[in-house]
Amino acid sequence: MHALYEQFLSYLDKDDRFGCVDFILTALQKNDLDIVTLYDEILAPSLRESFCREKQKAICIWEEHVRTSIIRTVIECCYPYVVKERDGKYRSAAKGKVIVVCPPEELHEIGARMVADFFTICGFDAIFVGANTPQAEILEAIGYVKPKYVGISVTNYYNLVAARKTISRIRELRQTTDADFKIIAGGLAFEQNPCACDDVGVDLLLHNFEDIKNLS
Repeated sequence: MHALYEQFLSYLDKDDRFGCVDFILTALQKNDLDIVTLYDEILAPSLRESFCREKQKAICIWEEHVRTSIIRTVIECCYPYVVKERDGKYRSAAKGKVIVVCPPEELHEIGARMVADFFTICGFDAIFVGANTPQAEILEAIGYVKPKYVGISVTNYYNLVAARKTISRIRELRQTTDADFKIIAGGLAFEQNPCACDDVGVDLLLHNFEDIKNLS
């Protein structure tokens, strides 16, 4: 775990939005953190942290939403550093467009949002559509943007059914329009069930930032 994780968690546990944002931006400004480390070793683990051990379950539901909202604010405030690292630390050349979506019924989007920033750092023109995207809207976006990659993020295992239906329609679109893009998958549901990638028909499974960096 990163040395700054517990300090960040102390602000998050108090629902201190300003404290969380100020702490992270200060660390980035001082070069104590970079975006990849921040996302992988601080923000992602903080989303998985069990913080309801001493609280009633009914309270935990709304508090999880508050926690997620704070982390989303942190991510949005970090975008200038995403661009700075793309142009400075990684000197990434332009690699084309990518669409990152969550299929119908998938409401967890923070992981996908961070992945979209990883694509940006690596030189892609990343278009983040967001949670619970209707199938028709995904297909329309692909037709309009004409991306190089379409990224599907699924966190909840039970949403793999919806993902399978959406990916099937995306594959049909690719065949009927002779489009040249690859379908990539990521998220906790695929990580825990890697065989699901073959089942739903994606071309690639991404595990981490290095996988994205190696895409051409």
